[in-house]
Amino acid sequence: MENFLNRDSFVLSALTGAEKEFIPLLSPEEEKKIEAEKLPDQIPLLPLKNTVLFPGVVIPITVNRDKSIKLVKEVYNKDKIIGVVAQKDADVEDPDLKDLNKVGTVANLIKILYMPDGSTTVIIQGKKRFRLEELTQKDPYHLARIYSYEDPEKKSKIDQRFKALISTIKDLAIKIIKLSPNIPSEATFALKNIESYSFLVNFIASNLNIEVAEKQELLEIKDLKTRANIVLGFLTRELQAVELKNQIQSKVKVDIDKQQRDYILSQQLKKIQEELGGTPHEQQFNELQEKAKKKKWSKRVRDVFEKELSKLKRMNPSAMEYSMQMNYLDTLVELPWESYTSDNFDLKRAAKILDDDHYGLEKIKDRILEYLAVLKLKGDMKSPILCFVGPPGVGKTSLGKSIARSIGRNYIRMSLGGLRDEAEIRGHRRTYVGAMPGRIIQNIKKAKSSNPVFVLDEVDKVGHQSFRGDPSSALLEVLDPEQNVAFHDNYLEIDYDLSRVMFIATANSLLHVQPALKDRMEIIDLSGYILEEKVEIARRHLIPKQMKEHGLKKSQLNFSGRLLERVIADYTRESGVRMLEKNIANIIRNKAKSLALGEKIDKAIKVDELQKILGVPPYYRDSYSKHDVAGVVKGLAWTWAGGEVLYVEVSISKGKGELSMTGSLGDIMKESATLAYEYLKSHTNMLDIDPDIFVKCKVHIHVPEGATPKDGPSAGITIFTALASAFTQRKAKPDVAMTGEITLRGKVLPVGGIKEKILAAKRAKVNDIILSVHNKKDVEEVNPLYVKGLNFHYINEMIELTDIALQKQKQKTTILL
Repeated sequence: MENFLNRDSFVLSALTGAEKEFIPLLSPEEEKKIEAEKLPDQIPLLPLKNTVLFPGVVIPITVNRDKSIKLVKEVYNKDKIIGVVAQKDADVEDPDLKDLNKVGTVANLIKILYMPDGSTTVIIQGKKRFRLEELTQKDPYHLARIYSYEDPEKKSKIDQRFKALISTIKDLAIKIIKLSPNIPSEATFALKNIESYSFLVNFIASNLNIEVAEKQELLEIKDLKTRANIVLGFLTRELQAVELKNQIQSKVKVDIDKQQRDYILSQQLKKIQEELGGTPHEQQFNELQEKAKKKKWSKRVRDVFEKELSKLKRMNPSAMEYSMQMNYLDTLVELPWESYTSDNFDLKRAAKILDDDHYGLEKIKDRILEYLAVLKLKGDMKSPILCFVGPPGVGKTSLGKSIARSIGRNYIRMSLGGLRDEAEIRGHRRTYVGAMPGRIIQNIKKAKSSNPVFVLDEVDKVGHQSFRGDPSSALLEVLDPEQNVAFHDNYLEIDYDLSRVMFIATANSLLHVQPALKDRMEIIDLSGYILEEKVEIARRHLIPKQMKEHGLKKSQLNFSGRLLERVIADYTRESGVRMLEKNIANIIRNKAKSLALGEKIDKAIKVDELQKILGVPPYYRDSYSKHDVAGVVKGLAWTWAGGEVLYVEVSISKGKGELSMTGSLGDIMKESATLAYEYLKSHTNMLDIDPDIFVKCKVHIHVPEGATPKDGPSAGITIFTALASAFTQRKAKPDVAMTGEITLRGKVLPVGGIKEKILAAKRAKVNDIILSVHNKKDVEEVNPLYVKGLNFHYINEMIELTDIALQKQKQKTTILL
């Protein structure tokens, strides 16, 4: 792009710096010589964006367009003659004939300068005007057919009137230079030494502070006298502007001096007033009163506000209580007392949003839609308290956000993890320095409405009773629809209505939730996902999200179903998809690095690349699947992260009837092992075991992954089966897993976490699951997709396990004691 270098009115850049040597002042003789030169029929054409070149004038031009750079380099090595014409529209990058003015100037290319910033600057001097006829070439640069625009027969007559006009122009120009501090004094010297009348007019016209279109009109005027009169008019206008500018600057200086004096006096007055007892902060009071007028609140709240405001007016602003009172009043006016958003109970729209945001979870979404339907029909708008319970990464928190979006409510989330202080819920009393509202009221203020969807995250991680109070008990009032219509915050000291807030609590487990708190919530269980669901979630949500976050397009990478299955099986052990998302992000980052380095990558990610990208797989789910010894049995356990496969190992050695256990077992699990062992000893005849063996041997029970604490009664039948397998030397069937509590009388009792345990069995490729007969109702509630391909065996007595879980054939090896 060719830009005329920035100049003030009359500052020719060539008068300063390195270009000074290129500024010849045309004499009348040199002007005649230029006029005598004949124009070529065809000439290289340089379009200019924001300036006009006049005959005789030297200007620097910054050249950026590729065509223009080629032109100046080629012409500079030849005759150095080019045609220069101004564009009609400076935004056109590749101008055509219609985009160019018809009159331009033949120029001499004096010098090319390569600037430190990499740009190219050329110094050109105008010679004579031409009229543009047509463009004969556009590439690699413009060539144009031209003819002369000069009319030697109509030259202005040099008389006394014309000389006076020129003298007036020169005097005005010099006066402007003297009044403008930004124009160097050398410009005056240049003007005084110009002898040629036409060059003087062109020189001044070139440096006038006017629009390009106006300069073009001056260039097209053939009669010098007419052009000089118009230039005189522009100069007169310029002089008036400069004089007015100087007057304004002088006045502003006087005003600033007055302002400084007023400021000093006001500061002194302020100091005197402070010594006398403080100044009234009317602006703050007015702002509070203006906000209060616009608030929609009850008369009770308004009365409290006005009472506290009048108290503030009587306070000394330098007193500590002043800022506390101001903060309290700010909180009152910022709270959305009776401000509610309009609900959109379009259940079809809500269902679509839930389906778009979450794959699977069909029963959960149906339950949510049922609650929304009740809200729509009730009309009193008292919202239910929902509690989503499930392992990490299954979408509990994001479901809350989707509910808010589906009904058009504001969304706010509050994390309760690690909360130990009751004041965090109820707020601090205002008698304390630094007192503030509780986090419930603070988040309502952030939500800017009194009916948001309020997610209480990790409600099972709230601290219990201590010297700071009991935060879980403080939540009882918040989550009770009958009580939260008048929630009392210690800081506000005014009851706040929370009955229209839709509270949604989330928890990984209900074991640590206070029973009274649990009773106030509608529990909705979110189990984990099976392999097929995780693959679909990754394709619909996780991969697009991570591709966007890493700056890649969908077309640049392709995750196959087989690849995702391998990532899920070998690099994750979870019911949710959080670890899966992290591994997908690691893969995308690896490919993004290769792309950033300019390396060629294959769009389809190969399974063989996984170990190179993600490292050695941390989980091998088949590590026990091919065991070839008796005494090793698969069990199913529930953990905070979902279901897991639990292996129990039993070994028998020479001893005196001892029983030892290892593997970080809790007391309940040790009791289950003792029960199983004692039951086995009392039923040796039914299992064809020599009763004398128990006094000659030592039994050791071990549960692998010893660093992980384990407890609970659900491993009872697994321990019994492992003991029976070891003593009978009948190996356990490889595709069987089990869970259930046992009694000393040999009964199998039901256990919890059946959904999660079924998912763990699916992940471990187990085909047969043994449960208590009382757990059949739990299996029937599980999504049919989860139980597809599984065989369930329901038992009532422990002795039934030996026929279902153990192979008929005994090992050839015997127990050596």
